[in-house]
Amino acid sequence: MKILIVSQYFWPEEFRINDLALDLLKRGHEVTVLTGNPNYPTGNFYKGYGFKFKVEDYQGAKIYRVPIISRGNASGIRLALNYLSFAINGSIFAMFLRKKFDASLVFAISPITAVYPALVHKFLFKSKVNLWVQDLWPESVSAAGKMDSSFANVCLIKMVKQIYKSSDKVLVQSEAFIPSVTEKGVSKNQLRYVPNWAEDLFRSPSKISKLKYEKVIPTGFRVMFAGNIGEAQDFDSIIKAAVLTKNFREIKWIIVGDGRKKYWVETEIVRLGLQETVFLMGRYPVQEMPSFFVHADIMLLSLKNEVIFSMTIPSKVQSYLAFGKPIAGMLNGIGAEVMAKAECGYVANAGDYAMLANNIIEAYNQESGILLQKGLNGKEYYNKNFSKKVIIDNLVNIFKE
Repeated sequence: MKILIVSQYFWPEEFRINDLALDLLKRGHEVTVLTGNPNYPTGNFYKGYGFKFKVEDYQGAKIYRVPIISRGNASGIRLALNYLSFAINGSIFAMFLRKKFDASLVFAISPITAVYPALVHKFLFKSKVNLWVQDLWPESVSAAGKMDSSFANVCLIKMVKQIYKSSDKVLVQSEAFIPSVTEKGVSKNQLRYVPNWAEDLFRSPSKISKLKYEKVIPTGFRVMFAGNIGEAQDFDSIIKAAVLTKNFREIKWIIVGDGRKKYWVETEIVRLGLQETVFLMGRYPVQEMPSFFVHADIMLLSLKNEVIFSMTIPSKVQSYLAFGKPIAGMLNGIGAEVMAKAECGYVANAGDYAMLANNIIEAYNQESGILLQKGLNGKEYYNKNFSKKVIIDNLVNIFKE
């Protein structure tokens, strides 16, 4: 099949859509990607990119990059300009992308406005639009504190309803999304459940180098967080939990990643005297994560106490489960339910830093065999529920419908 992927974010930015594009190529499909110039998460364009049109090749996929305004400091106005620039410039380019595609897939992580280029192409060239909802709108906008106007909320709801109505299929990454999309007019015939999966590298021992980062990671009982250091991940509560475990000198909180709250975390580490127990490792490519994960005793997963986050399965859940490490979670809703069903670790309610600290101390005092079994439970659950092959098989069948 000839497949068009529309995503504001794509390689070298690190999102699951990159992995999907490569798998579709391996299966013999022809893949074209319409995206922007990379600038996530720092807000600055990557080296060699800028406000310009660019054509590239990604291991066989043809990439069209339209000019966008970078995220910058991700303030409300700057972020709105970032979203609008892709929606507008992408739509303009779609008018001239005369190629006929068997299906288009929109990777609808925020912003959902990234769907407009695909809808324009559908209107002009009759391509089928499959909208893969990763973040609910307008709920995610409200949760991020980017909207405090009831009028704006009403306008966004109308926009989202029209987007859903115009899409041929609406795919949701979490079953907890279903009530939200159905109340906005998505019919049963339109709706499909398509969860995320973990990249192959999290399930391949050949991708692990145990010695590579052994000397840079502090020794002790390692609690490891990997991913975006932002508001959604509730680092306020993580730091409070680290304060409560401060006297357990062997417990080390290892944070691998970058994001808007990194500077705040750095200053809190100094202010609270956590330099011996909390460590910021910086940002590394996703390909390096297995060589970090291998040194962890337990992985850390947290989301703020917001309704939208209780409906979301963070993509790192699949990565943690696939790798076979036990998990310490501080979250509500579907993510906590997955952990409970998988019997893969310890769960605290979102924002309950005291329980998180207690769980970390309990894991620290636990026999290694019990932690190992929790990790194996998680891997078994992953294989049964998030198999990459089964999910992508299902996705291709949806394209063929």
